[in-house]
Amino acid sequence: MKRNTNQHSEESSVKPENINSEDIVQEDLKSEDKLTEEVSNDNGSENPNQELEKLQQKYDELNDSYLRLNAEFDNFRKRTIKEKAEIIKSGGERVLINIITLVDDFERALSALHASDDRDAMLEGMDLIYSKFISFLKQNGVEEIEALGLPFNSDTFEAVTTIPAQDESQKGVVVDCIQKGYKLNDKIIRFPKVVVGE
Repeated sequence: MKRNTNQHSEESSVKPENINSEDIVQEDLKSEDKLTEEVSNDNGSENPNQELEKLQQKYDELNDSYLRLNAEFDNFRKRTIKEKAEIIKSGGERVLINIITLVDDFERALSALHASDDRDAMLEGMDLIYSKFISFLKQNGVEEIEALGLPFNSDTFEAVTTIPAQDESQKGVVVDCIQKGYKLNDKIIRFPKVVVGE
């Protein structure tokens, strides 16, 4: 009997004390608030208004940068168009100045033709003007397209007519050139008009 009493007293000492559930909830809320405060302090979280101000400032900076870049590109585009127009204009001017010198030569030759009876001198003068003109064309990138004796190619030649070939080797070949063709820097500016053997 004595043993039972001791056991009962041990059990009563192990029994937890009567704890209020509201106190537990309050403690949990306090610890949660403390944890939230620590996390927000660690993250450096700021007032939402301050965050909005920072974002607005960043947006304004980017927008300003974009507007400046766009304006700069527009100025560059206009300047480039103007420069191209001036290059084309001045390039055409240079060509015309050189042609004017050839016109001067022709005028001198025509005056000499009317005043002189020396046929050989007139022919020599015309040959000089012609060679000067051909040289001028070459300087400006204009070259004659070779046609005679070459196989006909519709990408390069314009066939005016065909004639029966006297020889088997003349079939499909350019046998005559009615009008010369020219290319400017490898671009055909006038197709040669040719007669093709068949």
